[in-house]
Amino acid sequence: MAFLPDESRSLPPPSLFNPCSAWLGLAGWVAALLDNCFNRRPAIRAGVHRQILFTTAGWFFGYYLMKRTNYVYAKLDRELFEYVRQHPEDFKIAGI
Repeated sequence: MAFLPDESRSLPPPSLFNPCSAWLGLAGWVAALLDNCFNRRPAIRAGVHRQILFTTAGWFFGYYLMKRTNYVYAKLDRELFEYVRQHPEDFKIAGI
């Protein structure tokens, strides 16, 4: 999977209830409501199955987006710590 490389499997999975998933789930639900409004259907009562589908899709996408974000940050941290380890003269600890 190009979205998440194999080395990302060593990271712990993000929480199922994270802010990214919640926001994208809400955005999916609002998208379903707007679709109902644009097609002149009752906003909340029509297409409840579509509202659930869009909310679930948004939540799923938010979860994997958070997973990707954690991987990118872990990769950057690893590269930064490796650079600091290889160049200790640039990162001297100040005397107490």
